Amino acid sequence: MNRPGPGDLLHSAPMAALSPFLLRAATGLRAIVRRLPVEPPSFVVARVLDRVLLPRLDAGQRQALAGRVVEVEVIEAGVRVRLQLDMGGFAVAAGAAAPALVIRARADALWRLVRGRDDADRLFFEQALVMEGDTEYGLVLKNTLDAIGPLWN
Repeated sequence: MNRPGPGDLLHSAPMAALSPFLLRAATGLRAIVRRLPVEPPSFVVARVLDRVLLPRLDAGQRQALAGRVVEVEVIEAGVRVRLQLDMGGFAVAAGAAAPALVIRARADALWRLVRGRDDADRLFFEQALVMEGDTEYGLVLKNTLDAIGPLWN
């Protein structure tokens, strides 16, 4: 089965509506942003998750999710964050640590997911979200997020 890659998601319907000039500009800007360090956006997202998600996780959920690196990429922007959950909360994952799970999605799909407008299964089957890596860990993460409900209203 062919799974969409980052380039396929970049050229999805919302992006295809752009003029050829804007699409080339967006692609070029994405290539530049993709080379930037992941630590600053990862730090910001970790602090947000410490406030929004961490208080809603029980001890069992924290234990199940702890110690694994998750990388999330917003396709259009090329922005990536690398996070892991440890005893103190969410933290920036070390650059050398291989991610257990890589999630790539369009910005609108991620926004619908965190607001509870769509679930991960639907976005996956619409090919608006791609998960690669440890599928068992991915299911634990998905089921945990489903159980606690929308992160943002």
